[in-house]
Amino acid sequence: MGVSLFMLEGRHASFEYGRYGNPTTVVAEEKISALEGAESTLLMASGMCASIVMFMALVPAGGHIVTTTDCYRKTRIFIETVLPKMGIEATIIDPADVDALEHALDKNEVTLFFTESPTNPFLRCVDIELVSKLCHSKGTLVCVDGTFATPLNQKALALGADIVLHSATKYIAGHNDVLGGCISGSEKLISAVRTLHNILGGALNPNAAYLIIRGMKTLHLRVQQQNTTALRMAKLLEGHPKVTQVYYPGLVSHPEHYVAKQQMTGFGGVVSFEIDGDLMKTAKFIDALKIPYIAPSFGGCESIVDQPAIMSYWDLSQSDRAKFGIKDNLVRFSFGIEDFEDLKADILQALETI
Repeated sequence: MGVSLFMLEGRHASFEYGRYGNPTTVVAEEKISALEGAESTLLMASGMCASIVMFMALVPAGGHIVTTTDCYRKTRIFIETVLPKMGIEATIIDPADVDALEHALDKNEVTLFFTESPTNPFLRCVDIELVSKLCHSKGTLVCVDGTFATPLNQKALALGADIVLHSATKYIAGHNDVLGGCISGSEKLISAVRTLHNILGGALNPNAAYLIIRGMKTLHLRVQQQNTTALRMAKLLEGHPKVTQVYYPGLVSHPEHYVAKQQMTGFGGVVSFEIDGDLMKTAKFIDALKIPYIAPSFGGCESIVDQPAIMSYWDLSQSDRAKFGIKDNLVRFSFGIEDFEDLKADILQALETI
C-alpha cells in the first residue's frame, strides 16, 4: 500500500503496469534523448504509432496543421482521411515554399507544422531553423520526422524544432529486424503525448527495446558507411546514361542541396533515382540486382531496393501516382553496409541488362 501511494504521488518511480513502460524501454529512451539532445523521449510500437499519437495528443479538435507534399504515404493517408473526422484541417505545401507556410500561418490558427526532412521518397529538405522561427512567432509547434536523416546527420531540436520523430525501425535499430517509433522533445510536450499513449496502448515490447539498444551501439559506424556509399553511388548514377534523374541531398543538382549542407553533417543512405525506361524496364533492373533485398523499408545493414509504383502505390492508377510525382521508373535504394565496390559492380551489371 505504502509503495503504491508513493508512486501515485510521483515520489517513487515504478512501473505499475506493463503498458506504462519498463526499465529496458527507459534505457533506450534515455539513449535516444542523449543522441537528440532532448529532455525526454517516448518509444512506441512503430513510427506510425508515434506520428498518430503525437497528432492526437497535441492538435486539438477543430485545429489546423501544415504539412508537406512529399511524405510517407501512410502519414499522408492519416492526415487526409482520419484527422478530418476530428475537424482537423491540413494545409499541404511544397517543402521549400516558405511563402506558402507564412500564408498558412497568417490565415489559420495553426497548432502544428509537421514535416519530414529529408522527405520520402524524393529527399526534399526543409530549412528547419527558418521554419521554426516563423512558426514560433505564431505560437505554432514544429515536429520534424528525421527518420531519413538519423540523429547523427541532423539535430532537429538544436535547429529549433520542438519535436523530432523517428521510425526507429530504420536506422536507429538498423538491422531490419524490429519495429519501433520514438518522439523526442521537451519534458512538457513529451509528457502530454505519453499520457495519451498510456491510454491508447501502442506499447513497445521490452525485447524490441533491447534490440534497439543493441542496434544503437553501431549506429555511428553504420551511418558513416551508408553516408559515404550513398554519396558515391549518387554521383555515379547521375553520370550514367541509363539513369535520367537522381534525388539525393548531397548532390549539387538537388533543389535543397544548400539547405542540407547547412543543417546536415551527412546526407543519409537512401538514394532515389529514375531509370531511362518504363515500369517493366525498371522492374527488370531491380530483378537483375543480386545484393539488395526487394522490400519496403530502409536504413538497415542490408541494402534494400523498392519500386514505389509497384510497392507503395500499387493501388493507385498511373495518373493518380503521378499527382504525387511517383513515376513508373522511380527506384528508391537504401544502401546498407556492404562493400562499396560490390554494390557498385551489382548496380552497373543490373543497368547493363536493360
